[in-house]
Amino acid sequence: MARIVFDAEASALRQAAEAEFPGSPALAYVLERLAAEGIDLDRCVRWDDLRAEIGLPDDNGSARVA
Repeated sequence: MARIVFDAEASALRQAAEAEFPGSPALAYVLERLAAEGIDLDRCVRWDDLRAEIGLPDDNGSARVA
């Protein structure tokens, strides 16, 4: 779905992302782009919460491959 983002809105999104992650400009950029595409970041769910919601066991790291 296309979404029009005005300059003032894009600037506010960029500033919010940069303020949230000052030490990680790449992460700030990704979050700003997601928001600019219309992804409501306030509605995002943490991975641990999603796992619990759908009944998956806790991620204790034992299934990870080094």
